[in-house]
Amino acid sequence: MKHHLPLVAALAAALPTAAQNTCATAVPITAGVHTVPNVDGSQVPTPVCAPNGAGATAGEWYSYTPTGAYTVTINTAIGPVTDSRVHVYTGGCGALSCLAGDDDSGPNLSALVSFNVAAGTTYHIAFDNRWSASGFAFSLTEAPLVVPVFSFTPLTLPASSGSSLAAVDMNGDHLDDVVRVTDTQITIGHQQSGGGLVQTVFPTTQADNSPSWSLAAGDLDGNGQNDLLYAGGGATFMLANADATGYTEMSQPEWIFCQRSNYVDINNDGHLDAFICHDVEPNVYYLNDGQGNLTYYQGGLGDTYDGGNYGSIWVDYDNDHDVDLFIAKCRGGNGPANIDQLHRNNGDGTWTEVAALMNLADNQQSWSSAWGDYDNDGDMDVVQGASSFTNGGHKLMRNDGSTFTNVTSASGFDALTGMSIEWITHDFDNDGWLDVLGGGRLMRNNGDMTFSPHTVVPTNGPVGDLNNDGYLDIVNSGTVHLNALTGNNWLKVTLEGTVSNTNGIGARVEILTPTGTQIRDIRSGDGFRYMSTLNAHFGLGSENQVDQVTIYWPSGIVDIVSTPAVNGTVHVIEGLSTGLAATPPQPRLNTYPNPAADLLYLSAESPLRNATATILNASGQPVRRTMLHEPVLDIADIAPGVYVVQVALDGVLLQERFVKR
Repeated sequence: MKHHLPLVAALAAALPTAAQNTCATAVPITAGVHTVPNVDGSQVPTPVCAPNGAGATAGEWYSYTPTGAYTVTINTAIGPVTDSRVHVYTGGCGALSCLAGDDDSGPNLSALVSFNVAAGTTYHIAFDNRWSASGFAFSLTEAPLVVPVFSFTPLTLPASSGSSLAAVDMNGDHLDDVVRVTDTQITIGHQQSGGGLVQTVFPTTQADNSPSWSLAAGDLDGNGQNDLLYAGGGATFMLANADATGYTEMSQPEWIFCQRSNYVDINNDGHLDAFICHDVEPNVYYLNDGQGNLTYYQGGLGDTYDGGNYGSIWVDYDNDHDVDLFIAKCRGGNGPANIDQLHRNNGDGTWTEVAALMNLADNQQSWSSAWGDYDNDGDMDVVQGASSFTNGGHKLMRNDGSTFTNVTSASGFDALTGMSIEWITHDFDNDGWLDVLGGGRLMRNNGDMTFSPHTVVPTNGPVGDLNNDGYLDIVNSGTVHLNALTGNNWLKVTLEGTVSNTNGIGARVEILTPTGTQIRDIRSGDGFRYMSTLNAHFGLGSENQVDQVTIYWPSGIVDIVSTPAVNGTVHVIEGLSTGLAATPPQPRLNTYPNPAADLLYLSAESPLRNATATILNASGQPVRRTMLHEPVLDIADIAPGVYVVQVALDGVLLQERFVKR
């Protein structure tokens, strides 16, 4: 084992190495502490191997050739700390490929990254001025080689402008694609059914708001293709046409200091809405009437007057099959703008803030939270990952039904010293237990509510199955890190809503195996910035049988698929009670405006004249039944709330949800 000097001695012995301005003239270094006077070199590190995209204008370069096989760690939190970013490459200077990179995993916005090296291979290490050009010191340490529990193979994407912000299906085939965006173009690496990614660039009109803070994806207009939501200084919607061959910009006029954004059906009328965290005011959202109209609202879902809202995530924490809202806060101090919020969906169009009641009203500073069933007991637990330790460290909170219990002690998160703004959960090794990526480590779930830290090359980024092998991959800038593990079984579930929104966002997917139950919620936007797959992935370990898949749709419809084959995909169309049939969806009943105040207009593929319409309340009780002489209902005297209108047409019962103001 290597022995390292104490920090003070190490600083005194720091090598007076001046990094050079280009890859070709990089100064060779060995293990030790090195000083970068400033970052002003002419060659900008590319491809970008660390999070947070392009924007650097200078770089400083080193080369490193180890004499043995080691696990190497680069740490820029040595002495006075600046906001630094590091990239590690293999290959020659004319053909560099990302091996590792980091931004902000160390304390005080420093870089901290570990990676494995082989004897005699030359690696290039570059720092850029993405955040600061000030000088700093860094250490390179060599430790005995650690064979990773997780393994990823880098695949460099074709060159393109823009940040890689999504791994989500963009052409309706339910295969995850890679999405990179700028203000004037969308670049999509479409996954092919036979393997590989084919890149297409879609020019767009200049977006009024770039996705500088977050991006969400979902089928906003119900045409079967996913649209994008750019959250920056306001909201810009990029709407896909019917065959996803072009995008139309629809920017909203309201100023919003955007943070996390989500697509979600807030009023459960079957149409996706848009929610955006506001940093300095109450949160905002846009309700969608299904006819191409978005209505702006502010307040009601996070009313802190000075904001502090960072990481929103929509999750069914109380198992009542509607989505609730958790907001991670990061303002600092002890004021209301820094207290986390949990808004319980009451199922009738109203919400109740219950964070204190559920033991989640915390002033810990966090930009995001990772919600998942970590103990496979059928309800959602949460990791509240810290972005600063000023107000407390990471927390693992177990859902006990009536409250959440802090079980951080001895869980592994109490010993995790790294911080980050991104915290997400997926089963990366397909062993049947959800892991957590955040704080510069991939925390492997041991199956007993404890987690073991592992260093992996990809940092946080969009997550999806980008080679359709049943294992989840991670995108970092211009590199797809393909999950190289094999052996464990898996099941993928893809959804197609008919009464609910097209994507099934807000649905709960549950699988039952001979040894237990696993659950997933379908979400648009988790972590802080990125958009990951809308498909439900389940690792099965050595389990070779799934007894049942159950989908609880936002509409209230429940579909069940019995004994699907493992190591494959089940596609479930809402209302069919099987994902294995190729039956087309039923015709839809459309309602507008939605929400409605006095009159509710109806339309369908066939005329509605003389059909019988029934209005049901949130409890399923009829409040009105009438014959339609015209396709309109008078609802002026109905109490405000959420309702379902049903119409019997040509022997088929059509239904649609609506909100009465």
